[in-house]
Amino acid sequence: MKPFTSLACLLLAAIALLQLTRLVLGWDIVVNGYAVPLWASGVAALLTGGLSVAAWRESRR
Repeated sequence: MKPFTSLACLLLAAIALLQLTRLVLGWDIVVNGYAVPLWASGVAALLTGGLSVAAWRESRR
């Protein structure tokens, strides 16, 4: 596996885990006075987790 692909997979997996942590623990995030809903973290976790798995599977070919 190339170093950039490994780094990308790890970074995307870390972001997915952080988003899942926010979703489970219910952390509030406010950006410029706007409260980001928790469901957005679920969507972000699915997207980044999927991208991490797809990059990992692609690099194994």
